[in-house]
Amino acid sequence: MTDKTRSEKLKRLVAVQRHLEQMAEYDLAETSRQRTEVNQSIDNVVTALGSLDPVHRAFSQSYADRFERLSTKDKQLTGMQQLHEMRLQRERAKGDRLEEGMKEALEAERREADDNAVYDVIDQKFATPASSKLQKP
Repeated sequence: MTDKTRSEKLKRLVAVQRHLEQMAEYDLAETSRQRTEVNQSIDNVVTALGSLDPVHRAFSQSYADRFERLSTKDKQLTGMQQLHEMRLQRERAKGDRLEEGMKEALEAERREADDNAVYDVIDQKFATPASSKLQKP
């Protein structure tokens, strides 16, 4: 089992969070699509209600009932759309925070690696036989 660095773990979490963000975007897009369909249906019903055609006048009560149902559905979809927008903002903010943490962890790991490289050079310098002769009194 390999030890993963903090930045690698955060990178994986960022990928998962971005996937959750995409799912929220899809839900929002689907709700928007449904609202568009409902609004188109409302427009069609309103047109039929205002028509002077005797066929449409015979069904005016049915059209009025359908208009009421569609209006209720539009209100529900509006509420769902607002929830999806808030969820999308929340998921995006989480992803951004995780990504920032990943970048900070990666930078800290690079600094640590650079520091360790400098310490290794210093250790090698003082571990050579020539330097040991200099240190003997």
